[in-house]
Amino acid sequence: MRWCCPLTARWKNWLSCPAREHCSSGKQELGWKGKTRTREAMTRRTLITSPLEWQLTSAPVSPPLIPVLAERGGTQLKMPRPVVLVDTREQNPFDFFRFEHWFAGIEKKALRIGDYSIAGLEEICVVERKDLSDLIHSLTTNRPVFIHRLRLMSQHRHRLLVITAALSQVKSPYPQTSTSPNRITQSLIALLAGLQVPFLCTETHELGEELVASYLYQVHLYHWLESNDYGRFLVDNDL
Repeated sequence: MRWCCPLTARWKNWLSCPAREHCSSGKQELGWKGKTRTREAMTRRTLITSPLEWQLTSAPVSPPLIPVLAERGGTQLKMPRPVVLVDTREQNPFDFFRFEHWFAGIEKKALRIGDYSIAGLEEICVVERKDLSDLIHSLTTNRPVFIHRLRLMSQHRHRLLVITAALSQVKSPYPQTSTSPNRITQSLIALLAGLQVPFLCTETHELGEELVASYLYQVHLYHWLESNDYGRFLVDNDL
């Protein structure tokens, strides 16, 4: 606020005036604002809780009966259920039996690339799963082999890397290795930006099962819609 100082006879900002200690008029002019600001500071409250609190109190709900439905003109389309393929070399595979009503079957098969796919769509759909320790090993000791696999994945229309660990864990120090979390995190970003292979972090193995099952189901659904001239959307004027 600018005002005319009675001591210096100049227009000044009272807070920067050298004569302010001997001046009462400026204090009177600003006094009401100071009180208002104090009251505002006292009544200010945090409206959003800490993200850490969200993580500690989160409780994922049960999976849906069906991930999504496709409709045309308000009529539900009946899509044949897909068959999930699980690579025979997968050491700690997802258990999709909780979602058996989503699929016509779950089969184990030696896949050329990746850990999961859909029968008949192996050449366009691939999902690779990594837990945190495997991810660290794959991006350090076994890096050349893993990068080669990722390049092969990038040639698939539908590709996804699933990490069964929270992103905050990926970015935090690793107890039994000197590997920098920044190196692993930036490698994932390079994977996304360079090879255009998306990655998804899930807090638990079980949550990863649900998300991968839903992803495979929807990849098959969109492919079926396109193949049958329904277009690439689930509902009119929607996704």
